[in-house]
Amino acid sequence: MKTDSRMSRVLHALIHMKHVDGPLTSEALGEMLCTNAVVVRRLFSGLRDIGYVTSEKGHGGGWVLAEPLENITLLDVYHAVGEPSLFSHLVSEDHPECLVEQAVNAHLSATLLEAEAVLLKKFGTVTIAMLAGEVETSALRSKSSRAGNK
Repeated sequence: MKTDSRMSRVLHALIHMKHVDGPLTSEALGEMLCTNAVVVRRLFSGLRDIGYVTSEKGHGGGWVLAEPLENITLLDVYHAVGEPSLFSHLVSEDHPECLVEQAVNAHLSATLLEAEAVLLKKFGTVTIAMLAGEVETSALRSKSSRAGNK
């Protein structure tokens, strides 16, 4: 199963956007995320639709935050990027008539649904500002350890 990186890419970009004065073009964000500007526009359209970012076309245009990162949760981003699968597909459908496969799939499916509910609940409690704060703390620790090695 192919890895879906939409959510991590958007989170990455949002945290960078906090530290930039003015708009970032889709091209600049695409370069930052190692992807195409078209992919950026597709990724950000859901965030724009719910009012977390805005975009302006033309010279001097680009994407800007419309809400503070304190108001945006992981759950918001998850919904905005189209609710990508949180877990790989663990059930087998090779022999749907097999009673063993049916029992295994029923248990795995129920367990995955429970795990997904717990994860989504947690997503609702974590803001992008919290993630940005962790980045800033790590950067300060890194800077102070480099200064101590001189």
